[in-house]
Amino acid sequence: MKKLLNTILILTAFVAVSLPLHANAPHEIKRATLIDWLDTSEAILQDMQSSSKTAIPVEVLRRAQAIVVINQVHAGIFLGIKDGYAVALVRRPNGKWSIPVFLRAAETSLGFQLGVKSENTVLVIMDEATTRLLLKNRFNFGAEAKAQAGVRGRESEAVNRQLTEGANILAYSLRDGYYFGATVKTGFMQPDEVANRTFYKTNHRTPELLFSDWVTPPEETNFLINYVTRLTNR
Repeated sequence: MKKLLNTILILTAFVAVSLPLHANAPHEIKRATLIDWLDTSEAILQDMQSSSKTAIPVEVLRRAQAIVVINQVHAGIFLGIKDGYAVALVRRPNGKWSIPVFLRAAETSLGFQLGVKSENTVLVIMDEATTRLLLKNRFNFGAEAKAQAGVRGRESEAVNRQLTEGANILAYSLRDGYYFGATVKTGFMQPDEVANRTFYKTNHRTPELLFSDWVTPPEETNFLINYVTRLTNR
């Protein structure tokens, strides 16, 4: 019983402290950490594509206009929070993929819930208009576009049907840990201009990074850009 109380106190403190810090406070981050984020994002994609049980179908990837890889930790007692980062790339009009940009990703949930889990999600954005949400100071994909769970590679017969239903965003998840009972969710993302400025050593903001050639891709971005290119051009 004492151990359970200690766990509850730790999780409650985490939720209470993390939410205001993430939402409002400026932050500093090292470039080495951002390189790890890029490597982790590529690993998440590779892990997802390694099995037909989790893979994003080729037909979906060919039509993708943007890909967002999200890495979060979800914890809470009654009030829960997801906190983490995202890496996004967009397909430019010439068919080439942009350099990756960094986003902040958070979500709160109310309802009976207990636990801690890591959550890796890939969002495949299917149209240019929804891609433009990435440029807003703060956005919620679920509220501002039609999002639904994506069919997997082994469900290829359902892919064409799903694509014709008009979903703007298809979501794919890999989850570890233990969590149950979340309800009434609200969430947001926003460009992480501090991280982008630190990594690219430029004052260009997210729109210029995604849709211009003003920044030469650093070597550390090549692995992720090349992997996304291979996935979407098959």
